[in-house]
Amino acid sequence: MDNQLLTLSKIFSERLFRIPDYQRGYAWTEKQLKDFWNDIQQLESSHNHYTGVLTLEDVSEDIYRNWDDDVWIIENKSYQPFFIVDGQQRLTSAIILIQSILERIKQGEKLNFTDRADIQRKFIFDSKDDGISRSYLFGYEKDNPSYEFLKTKIFCERSSSASTQETVYTQNLARAKQFFAERLASLTTSDIEDLYKKVTQHLLFNIFTINDDVDVCVAFETMNNRGKPLSYLELLKNRLIYLSLKFEAPDYERKKLRQTINDCWKAVYHNLGRNKEQPLDDDRFLLTHYVVYFGKSILDEVSTDDFLFYRRLIRSDYANDLLENRFVPRNVASDAPTEKKVTLSDIYEYVSSLQEAVEIWFKMWNPFDSDFSPEIKTWLDKINRLNMPSYLPLVLVYLQIEQPDSSRITFLKAIERHLFVLSLINRQYGGLSHSVDISPDNLKLAIDLRANKLSAEKVTKHISDRTTGMLKGTAFFRDVVARFRSEGFYNWDTIRYFLFEYNLDLQNRAKTDRPKIFWPEFSEQKKDFLSVEHIYPRQARNEYWTSRFNGLSQKQRSAIRDSLGNLLPLSKPKNSSLSNKPFPEKVDGKLEPAIGYRLGCYAENEVAREKDWTPEAVLRRGIHMLSFMERRWGIEIGDENQKKTMLGLDFMK
Repeated sequence: MDNQLLTLSKIFSERLFRIPDYQRGYAWTEKQLKDFWNDIQQLESSHNHYTGVLTLEDVSEDIYRNWDDDVWIIENKSYQPFFIVDGQQRLTSAIILIQSILERIKQGEKLNFTDRADIQRKFIFDSKDDGISRSYLFGYEKDNPSYEFLKTKIFCERSSSASTQETVYTQNLARAKQFFAERLASLTTSDIEDLYKKVTQHLLFNIFTINDDVDVCVAFETMNNRGKPLSYLELLKNRLIYLSLKFEAPDYERKKLRQTINDCWKAVYHNLGRNKEQPLDDDRFLLTHYVVYFGKSILDEVSTDDFLFYRRLIRSDYANDLLENRFVPRNVASDAPTEKKVTLSDIYEYVSSLQEAVEIWFKMWNPFDSDFSPEIKTWLDKINRLNMPSYLPLVLVYLQIEQPDSSRITFLKAIERHLFVLSLINRQYGGLSHSVDISPDNLKLAIDLRANKLSAEKVTKHISDRTTGMLKGTAFFRDVVARFRSEGFYNWDTIRYFLFEYNLDLQNRAKTDRPKIFWPEFSEQKKDFLSVEHIYPRQARNEYWTSRFNGLSQKQRSAIRDSLGNLLPLSKPKNSSLSNKPFPEKVDGKLEPAIGYRLGCYAENEVAREKDWTPEAVLRRGIHMLSFMERRWGIEIGDENQKKTMLGLDFMK
């Protein structure tokens, strides 16, 4: 390796840098940006700061010949092209900072006696004969979404591309630019000149140039596990590209596989980061796909031992299996054992499956931004609100199979009902923890469905039968009663979902499309603010409440307070202190800065029609709500006395 210590100004002297396809994108977040900014700010003007290692790889002529926009600057101006193997996060941050500084300088102005155009020409791009052609001195290999984003959104250049695809990495680029812009906004011209000098002349990089005898993919994986660790998704991409080079196959086959890997990861990054407000977790996606894709082979190995199957798939380190057991160099060797051997086609099939799955994965979590029918969107949204980790593999497989909308809707309804019924009992029922991420039973259904060993109709029937069997179990009603008598309905983890659905039923009965509760706001729990209110309050010191709930023991008042009929969804979160007001004030909302029940959601409107709020009103409303539960989820609770028992109000006449 060649080794030297250079400033940024020296580094960008007749060099052109590209981030190769095996690299991850820009991963720095606010924490790393703050550290970088503070290092520069605290640097004394006459001192240097060691920034870290920048590891480079020479780009061969057969590769750069495909860079149509850059051949002229390499061959006519003798710029040397390099791939960045390690150090791209620091270098990217420095370039974004320089671009942000340039945007503070007007055309024709100078910075440290240097024209703005000259700074741009040195660090950002050069133009052929001052025309419209651009050769960007720092960027990504072609066909990377981050490259188009870097040019258009960071460098503010025009592009002939029809669209700019956004990913988690492009969002990080945008946040970095915003971070620097906000800090530059308060600096004077003199401060900016001093900052520019520090960045370009006093940040020292240790430059290593890798020789041909070093495997760059292995070097990347080793070096990039320093600093901010690589995610499993990033490591897996690099590993698969590395293996694509090791097959004894025609060049066009290896090239096709490498392109497929790049296309797959482009789709994965795009879909996981497509919803900027709620980006999807890459580990959860990889794990879910892993248990579905490799589940059958593991099940075949341990088909007689359910516990071992569960342990292998659910509790195993899936990343370790992928990176240390399956996709390893010894398995692609020509003399690899048959049971371990990985072929070019194996990786192609795996990557293609991953790409197909991530498209459905995004739609599962963002149904209203999908091409599913309105009713499918509705039911997917419901099971998302219920929290469906135990069903993730099965839903993923089912939605990948071509099915009529009616079948998909029946399937999703069966899942929603099962999840709701399961939530009624204590977290453990029949040996299955409700908090387990992936249910072994559901996983077996997913594996059999994917392998065509089970039809879609039988899968749905299995779920429905399982729910019905649970409801008919002799201990079910006893366990439900015990749970709510012990904890009350307010501590039920599905209370918001139930109240939301109850309010939706009232909305439908009113024959209106106007929603008065919005789930994101309703489900968010803020300190000192309530979205579910005790109508008869916890701090019931006002004379209105003491006069109506006298003659009851403390235990009985507590049971009434947390009983279902006393809980009300609010259209707008309310400060908890306001919930202690007398009932008439809660209804009208005249004496408080909160919306009264009369102008609230449909459930609030219903309660507002009550003339008074008493223990009898709580019981009456609770029985009515349990009757809704019976209709909505097909649950048979029983007569009025049994409903009283479930409500914890069987002491009332």
